[in-house]
Amino acid sequence: MSGTVMLKPEPQPITACTVSRDVQNFDLLIEDMETCLGESWGDLGFEDALPFLQQEEASELEFIAIALDAEDEQDLSIISEIVRAAKAHNIKVLLIAEDVSPTSLHGLLREGGDEFVPYPLPEGELAQAINRVLTPPPAAPVAPEMENKMKATGDRNGVLIPVQGMAGGTGATTLAVNLAWELANIDAENPPRVCILDLDLQFGSVSTYLDMPRREAVFEMLQDTEMMDSESFMHSLLSYDQKLQVLTAPTDVIPMDLIGPEDIQRIIEMARTNFDYVVIDMPTTMVEWSETVLQAAHVYFATLELDMRSAQNTLRIKRALQSEQLPFEKLRFVLNRAPKFTDLNGKSRIKRLAESLGISIEVQLPDGGKVVPQNADHGIPLAEGIAKNPLRKEIAKLAQSVHEVNQSAEAATA
Repeated sequence: MSGTVMLKPEPQPITACTVSRDVQNFDLLIEDMETCLGESWGDLGFEDALPFLQQEEASELEFIAIALDAEDEQDLSIISEIVRAAKAHNIKVLLIAEDVSPTSLHGLLREGGDEFVPYPLPEGELAQAINRVLTPPPAAPVAPEMENKMKATGDRNGVLIPVQGMAGGTGATTLAVNLAWELANIDAENPPRVCILDLDLQFGSVSTYLDMPRREAVFEMLQDTEMMDSESFMHSLLSYDQKLQVLTAPTDVIPMDLIGPEDIQRIIEMARTNFDYVVIDMPTTMVEWSETVLQAAHVYFATLELDMRSAQNTLRIKRALQSEQLPFEKLRFVLNRAPKFTDLNGKSRIKRLAESLGISIEVQLPDGGKVVPQNADHGIPLAEGIAKNPLRKEIAKLAQSVHEVNQSAEAATA
């Protein structure tokens, strides 16, 4: 007697799990998980996730997607435990968050979260996030000449010099990069140790001005500054001509408030104890940790131009700082693209601008012309490409003045 044997398909192995208070609250996540993984995924509640992750079956998981919203934010302790348990078993962690504060996300990322995706999920974003965490791009090798060979000393008390534009395009990065380079070359016999920190975390371009790659090591360091030591900090720096050490902005655009005042304070202190001069290229926007930098600064250069947007923004900054009783007097205003010496009308405009804003414009930088942005596109300092440019000469004078003031202060305290 012949018959037909019905073979039942073997169930597909579970390679991923969603973890949430109630996955039905994240219907778009269910749809995207089915699209990406078919039936090879499961769902766990917060209370069930920890026991499951201790079982042998959990070793087959490639990642978990933790979905949370504002209600879950009231107590993140169990979610933090789930993240730590997953990382202990080398399981990748995606965070799917709706109406969750950057502070909470920052904490979960520091616990070991690998990727954050906002909810509602943008089209195709979950698939891209899964691909990123499961197949991370190989780290680009650093050219030997850019490797930071300078060792940590921990015995310095560096001068902190932030530079911030009062409006976009006022030359803040140009000033920061070239001021740092001039300081690094100020004394051929006894060159000071100089570093520049690009804290414009989203669109910082110090790396472009010096033709350097952005590195994943910077983001890793920023994520966990509590674990940062001198060695890891120095490892995150690149070197330009083995004279200027550079902390570039991260590879990807990250939220400005992903790091807080405590993180910035640690980075500043680490830089100051290892360098004589620490130049910071600040973002144009004011953020939570702007006050931290201002309080720590020895001198704070603010670049502006002879236009209405610079004037209005300067007035806003002045009112904001003075209303919070912050040290507005630390700001030294730098007028970029200043009128020529023979332009009497221009000089009158500068005087009226300073009087109307109630500030003193202490430094005037000339317009270096089209060759300045062209030189930046080549990724070299002004002194290397257009040494005789009037803008370069004025920045060199400013660096000399800063160095002389610092030397005088050191001599007075000796």
